[in-house]
Order: sequence, then C-alpha cells, then structure tokens
Amino acid sequence: MAPSLSPFLSGFALSAALIIAIGAQNLFVLRQGLKGEHIGPIVLFCALSDAVLIAAGVGGIGAFLTAAPQLATVLALGGAAFLFWHAVAAFRRTAAPVSAPVGSQPRVTLERALATCAGFTFLNPHVYLDTVLLMGTAGSAQPAPMRPIFVLGAALASFAWFAGLGYGARLLQPLFARPAAWRILDAGVGTVMLALAASLAFKAV
Repeated sequence: MAPSLSPFLSGFALSAALIIAIGAQNLFVLRQGLKGEHIGPIVLFCALSDAVLIAAGVGGIGAFLTAAPQLATVLALGGAAFLFWHAVAAFRRTAAPVSAPVGSQPRVTLERALATCAGFTFLNPHVYLDTVLLMGTAGSAQPAPMRPIFVLGAALASFAWFAGLGYGARLLQPLFARPAAWRILDAGVGTVMLALAASLAFKAV
C-alpha cells in the first residue's frame, strides 16, 4: 500500500462512520432532495463545511474548543432552540389539511435554504465533536506531511455521502407523490429534531 493511501483511507473511513447517521442535517438534505430543490448548493455547502471543520480540527482548533466549555454551552442552547423551532414546524406540516406531493411542495429561496442548512451545521455541537474533536484528534496523530491527505479523504467521504443522499432521494420520489408519505416523513423529522433538542438542552444545564 502506498504510504499516502493509508491516511487517505483512514480519513475516508472515519468520516463515513461519523456522518452516516440520522441527524438534523441529514434529514434536511434528504427533504431537499425529495423536493428536488437547491440540491447542488446544499450538498456543496455541507461537504465544504465538513472539510473546513475537519481541517480546523487537524490544525489544532479542537484543543481550543476543549478549553472553552462555556462556548460549548452556548452552542448547545442555541442549537436546542433552533432544533425545537424546526421540530414545531415539522409537526405543523403533519397537521396541515393537505400535504402537498413532491411537485407542489412549497419552495424556499436558495438563501433561506442555505441559511437553514447553516443552522443545522454550525448550531449543532455534535458537528464539532465529530469533525473538530474526533476527526481532528485522529488527523493530528498522522505525520505532518500526511495530514492534508487525511483531510482530503475525510472531505471526499463527506461529499460522497451528501451527494448520494441529496441526489439519491429522487429514487424515493414516486413514494412521496402520496401526501401521506410527507406526513410520515415530517412526523419523523419532528420527532428526531425534538429528541436532539432535548438532548442538547439537557447536556447544557
């Protein structure tokens, strides 16, 4: 195995293991993919955000966050409020008299979609735990010349996941032509976000 391939595969595998989980950010990308709305910019935003955070962690920012627990508390409370608000919005959609099928779902502007995505990304302390602290620690253990290759592997895994999630969602569009499917999805989204909000708030107090 080439010397540069090992850190690349290590970064790719660890990143994939951490991001392939049900979370607020993934659910947002899935929902946008089902709507066929702003998929490319959202996928790119999520992947680039992960790459920047991972690079920051490998570069030593993780140690700063560990030494600033009050910052983690602020992030946790802000993230809990953000997730709670979106959980309420999701439950409201399930209570609507008619849930629109894929083609007629209400559209949002690119700016609003990216702002929402940014909230799911940067107001979630778990993102910093995964990318900055865990990925940063693993990347920092690599020899200095190999660290950029580790970051590249991790970033590629993130991009592949979000691209697959966003663009692969179209395979489920026939199912979501039925209004009931949107109600079930929104109920699941609301439940997950409410649970995440409660978890963040509990850890902050």
